[in-house]
Amino acid sequence: MTFKRLVLFPLAALLLAVSAPAKAADYKIDQGHTFIEFRVIHLGYSWLNGRFDDFEGSFTFDPEAGPDAQKISLTIDTTSINSNHAERDKHLRSDDFLNVEKFPEAKFVSTGYTGDASGGMMTGDFTLMGVTKPIEIKVKKIGEGKDPWGGYRAGFEGTAEFDRRDFGMGYDLGPKSNTVYLDLYLEGIRQ
Repeated sequence: MTFKRLVLFPLAALLLAVSAPAKAADYKIDQGHTFIEFRVIHLGYSWLNGRFDDFEGSFTFDPEAGPDAQKISLTIDTTSINSNHAERDKHLRSDDFLNVEKFPEAKFVSTGYTGDASGGMMTGDFTLMGVTKPIEIKVKKIGEGKDPWGGYRAGFEGTAEFDRRDFGMGYDLGPKSNTVYLDLYLEGIRQ
């Protein structure tokens, strides 16, 4: 092999690596810094709050690519419901509510986004208890930047609501208890 080839091959490889498009817009959700919380009016008298402890997902955040490029996919382990009360959690896992034995996962897959880099409305298909319905999540960017470990992160908050009866959850807690309010706090690590 000649000296020219020894120099040109590594140089060509370096140029290809530099010019190849980076996947700078793809993020993996950091479970340790993400919270999926819910609340429901309890019997019309107070709030029942809780969260899901186990989930995974990813999102694409690339403002330069426009609204159509913004996406999220999230899978929630419904068996991980946690309302800070063991007996209530057992009831919430039963077929009166989440029926986790038959439906151990809930999913959200985005179908569209309107807004800009600071926030907007994410639409998508939400699957709960084997039923898929469209929902909207109002999204607001919290921030983005380098982390202390050499990575890059982006964080968002979102709010949504849905009628639990639309997903087959008909256990009667009174008419004020049919709306489920979701509060989402997502942090992702750029891949």
